[in-house]
Amino acid sequence: MAQFIVRNLEDDVRDRLRDLAREQGQSMEEMVRDILRNAVLKQSASPKGLGTRLTERFAENPLEAEIPELRGQQIEPMSFDQ
Repeated sequence: MAQFIVRNLEDDVRDRLRDLAREQGQSMEEMVRDILRNAVLKQSASPKGLGTRLTERFAENPLEAEIPELRGQQIEPMSFDQ
């Protein structure tokens, strides 16, 4: 396992890490490992597509009605001619 030292960490940050670790029943070292592990895993996870994110966001409030303005109609492209 690798080890590294963090220099010049502000005292208030260290104190807050120690307090958070104590609140969760962990050592400060384990708390820092969890924070680093989660930060790396979050970045390496593949981002979700727009459709997936929209579905998740509106899952609690599903669309109940049809959207009649586009059903079965041809969509006309935008014209920039004046």
